[in-house]
Amino acid sequence: MKKYVIERDLPGAGRLSQAELNAASKKSRDALASLKTNVQWVQSYVTDDKIYCVYLAESEDEIRNHAKAAGLPATRISPVKTILDPTNGN
Repeated sequence: MKKYVIERDLPGAGRLSQAELNAASKKSRDALASLKTNVQWVQSYVTDDKIYCVYLAESEDEIRNHAKAAGLPATRISPVKTILDPTNGN
């Protein structure tokens, strides 16, 4: 599977309560379960007006189908080309 970063435009995201974030998370998990695909949600980062999510999937279409089923925006879907971190020597 390929790794993707999904940019979700969501004005006010950084002001959402923990309960609201938990509800969005549940919608995402429920959509993944209902689609019966191998798409995996890895993690998400909430900023002021966006949520950036890391997913594993076979294709961008699977990501789009998940976003539609969850009722979440998928403003930009970017395939990850290389991973850099302080432990891998890059």
